[in-house]
Amino acid sequence: MAVFAYQGTGERGERRSGEVEASTRAEALRRLTKDRIQPLTLVAKADQVLTARKSVPNQTADAFKPRRNPGASGRSIRLSHANLILFTDELSDFLHSGLQLEPALHLMENREEKSPVKDVAVLLREKLRDGVSFSDALKMASPSFGELYCNLVAAGEVSGALAPLLRRQSQYLVALQELRSRVTMALIYPAFLVGAGILAMVVFMTVLVPQMTSLFAQTGGSMPLPTLLLVKAGKFSHQYGLLVIILALIFLACFIFYIRQPAGRQWWDGAKLKLPLAGSLLKASFYAQFCQTLANLLQNGLPLLTALKLMSRVTGNLFYRASVLRITDLVGEGASLTRAMKTAGNFPADLRDLVKVGEQTGDLGATLEKVGQRYEKVIQQRIDRVMSIIPPVIIAVLGIMVLLLAWSMLSGIFRAIDALHNQAHT
Repeated sequence: MAVFAYQGTGERGERRSGEVEASTRAEALRRLTKDRIQPLTLVAKADQVLTARKSVPNQTADAFKPRRNPGASGRSIRLSHANLILFTDELSDFLHSGLQLEPALHLMENREEKSPVKDVAVLLREKLRDGVSFSDALKMASPSFGELYCNLVAAGEVSGALAPLLRRQSQYLVALQELRSRVTMALIYPAFLVGAGILAMVVFMTVLVPQMTSLFAQTGGSMPLPTLLLVKAGKFSHQYGLLVIILALIFLACFIFYIRQPAGRQWWDGAKLKLPLAGSLLKASFYAQFCQTLANLLQNGLPLLTALKLMSRVTGNLFYRASVLRITDLVGEGASLTRAMKTAGNFPADLRDLVKVGEQTGDLGATLEKVGQRYEKVIQQRIDRVMSIIPPVIIAVLGIMVLLLAWSMLSGIFRAIDALHNQAHT
């Protein structure tokens, strides 16, 4: 009998390690599977390595090791948004069906269709075999798994609720894709109008304005104020247009550099919440994510303080992350969640009242889940409201601009005609 040392995960995702006696490596795997342990590494003891290797057929050892894809190892793989949704949805389905993480990735690795999802599954399975946690493996496998995604997976590993958290993340990614599609479709017509308006302005400035200037030079008449302003604007854009574009690009580059720094990012995360239409939508999105994620963690047995510490890691908005960290400190000092939220600020009174009800009834997790569902409805309502406002506003702005340009041109044409009539009579 050989002795094999193993490291793996238990039924609820907890880390397990130990030794198992078996005559072959395949038998050791069967015993671990029977004990509901998913091995990450399985190594024969040093004094019996050669015996163990001889007793295991080559095909068994090859079956235990993940198949290597030359394009999937040694580099990160980028996933499109659609592939990210496919990976998350498929993996959550496998985990919900009762499979452990490594066999689920093995099934995804054996997909007949060639796609980046398959390559990512190969690379993740290799990392798991090396003893890397799933959340760390995601960071190494692809930059498409962002900070929020990886931190949610880390929370799922700690709480044993990886499958529900992946399912929720899949739903969130699908909702985000639907939102982007709705926004794109809603902005196609306004974008066409904006393009037509810009084209009209270019024609006015490059063709009609010079002709208007030449006409008044020949007639010797004075330009009306609207036409004069239009001519001045045309000359300015002709002389300094390139400089203005360069300065705008420099300002944009400096702004992007600033908001990528910690202090700048925190300021920008707070400033976005004050935008007229998008601000309320971003707030509702954070409240929904906060309540749903915290509810999921609490319902999977985590203490409130531990759940809040994990929440601070999955909060992508630095402005709100500071509030969550403040709440975590206050709860650690013995304050209730409601009182901590009020002291930290940035949480509305109606949300605090509902959380207080959950604390009083002793079922905070279920209450937070209902509150999260309520905010999801609020998000949909606000999206519909924003989408109903944006196109009319763009159309109105363009209409006013075209009207002003037409007024400037027509008033100038009429003044030039009057000047020609006066010259004819004299």
